[in-house]
Amino acid sequence: MNVTPLRLPDAASIEAVLAALDPASADADLIPALAAAFPGFEFGLAHVDDAYWRDTRTVIRPDGTRVGELRRWMSAELAKDSGEIRALWTRLKETDLEITEWRGTSAFVFAPTGPGVADYVQIALGREVEGRAGPIVNPDYRPWGEEELLDPGWPRRDPLPETDRLAGPVYRLLDRAGGAFIHVRSLLDRCGRVERDKREAKRPELERRVLREVEPHGTRDTPFLELVPDYFDVVPRELRFVRDWEDSSAKPQRVYAHWALDARDYIYKDEREVGFIPRPLRPPQERLLMTPETSVHLLMDRIEAVDREVGLPFGWFFLMTHGHWVEPDVGLAIAEGLKTQRVRLPDPDARVLLRWADRTYGF
Repeated sequence: MNVTPLRLPDAASIEAVLAALDPASADADLIPALAAAFPGFEFGLAHVDDAYWRDTRTVIRPDGTRVGELRRWMSAELAKDSGEIRALWTRLKETDLEITEWRGTSAFVFAPTGPGVADYVQIALGREVEGRAGPIVNPDYRPWGEEELLDPGWPRRDPLPETDRLAGPVYRLLDRAGGAFIHVRSLLDRCGRVERDKREAKRPELERRVLREVEPHGTRDTPFLELVPDYFDVVPRELRFVRDWEDSSAKPQRVYAHWALDARDYIYKDEREVGFIPRPLRPPQERLLMTPETSVHLLMDRIEAVDREVGLPFGWFFLMTHGHWVEPDVGLAIAEGLKTQRVRLPDPDARVLLRWADRTYGF
């Protein structure tokens, strides 16, 4: 499918769209609002169940009246009691004041920009709701330090009842390490270029480096690049992930139909870091683990079951590169079974798996 967008999304424009959403209908209005703001894109939405808490808390009265931001308000109250934590706790636990907290889960918006499996844009959002967290202090436990008052860790962590909701849901652009809005194909190009530049910058040093090996009749100095001749040809795991998708039975389906990407693009200690960690949108119910008594034929049955569950041919392989849902040893065992002709995979998948087994990668 060829898509010719009239206007490429940008962070400021996306934030303007999000700010204009009415919380009462934000879930239903999000995709239509983005489509209206950026004609030519066919947006889709996927939610990820990964609860997080923002550090923004507010002090309120039982009727919902807002008293102030927790840290600033609590610091002022502590000053009234000359910094005496016990005195402040004794006073506050007799009040009916409460604190609120913002809870969120991740949401990812996708839209294709071309026919390739990585030709799409991704927007990383947080879907957040503000609710009552509990009384202003824990009445059953006296805090021992100021930070326990300013950043309490005791409020409940069970699901937030609808009756305790105060605001939201609202959608917020999550600029996690520069990956809030990405064009995936462009990110991959940058990832490969940055890795090549890093390695090339080390060429003069590596051309001088030698490794001394002890032999029965003395020592021998071997140039590093003679031992690692493909050092400058290493392909980043992110590019291998997409290349393996394109070369396997998964190719007819889009990456974004099954995976969200926790992307990053930032500078750390004067070095640029570019890449992503893939996150499955529909992980299997159970992990596939390798045990000594597991035969390769049983593994074949199990990987077929995983593929059916996630709705993706060769899906087990990409779960394996992540490492949590399918152990890498599963892939190595099946690769060995292919080499000894004990099992078979479709030819494209067999080539991808054997290539991976020859030089493994993971996230």
